[in-house]
Amino acid sequence: MPEVAADAVAEEHAHHHALQHHFVDLSQQREAAALGMWVFIAQEVLFFGGLFAAYAVYRNQYPEAFSAGSHHLSWRVGFANTLVLIGSSLTMALAVYSAAIGKKNRVVGFILATILLGSVFLGVKYFEYSGKIAPCLGDGPHAGCLVPGEHFDAAALHLEGAAGGHAQIFFSLYFGMTGLHALHMIIGVPILATIAFLAARGRFSPEYHTPVEMVGLYWHFVDIIWIFLFPLLYLIGAH
Repeated sequence: MPEVAADAVAEEHAHHHALQHHFVDLSQQREAAALGMWVFIAQEVLFFGGLFAAYAVYRNQYPEAFSAGSHHLSWRVGFANTLVLIGSSLTMALAVYSAAIGKKNRVVGFILATILLGSVFLGVKYFEYSGKIAPCLGDGPHAGCLVPGEHFDAAALHLEGAAGGHAQIFFSLYFGMTGLHALHMIIGVPILATIAFLAARGRFSPEYHTPVEMVGLYWHFVDIIWIFLFPLLYLIGAH
């Protein structure tokens, strides 16, 4: 009898609506999806790794300029956003757990909470960027402009000469690294919204919730990147 029951479960999985024709069962399909996601994350690590390597090299060469640039960033804003992202990782993990135990409404609720927290992070980043970009616009004085280029105001950092140019490297990396991170979040939010919509339609169950797990891995990766960006960009000035 146990063998008959096991065969029945296997047959049910084999004919599950989410099972693609080129997989034997849902377990194999999940393993393939997980492998693909980990390969994607690995290449993303290499991508961000190049930026982190550039930061390490220039930070070692121009410590004074990098410290001055970091000191001009608000570590309190960065810390607040860190807490927001840690909270979003928690809600994402709870969404995956809820999907695993078949709690559809909880999945939707936790994913929507993740979207809300991610949107708060992006909103804070928008205002943070605005304070540095706004002085660069228009034809008048550009005091306080911290966007690398002809209007960059090294005096706002109390730097002179070559140190002012070196500070532009810091802010180039700042905008590049945090902007790329924000782009990953902007891409992630509609993906999360799609998963929430599918969850509300009852597409996921304890037997099949692979998409929820995969988007969870993606979101945790994005959060971990910020955990490295925060001390590197915001705290070295305090030190």
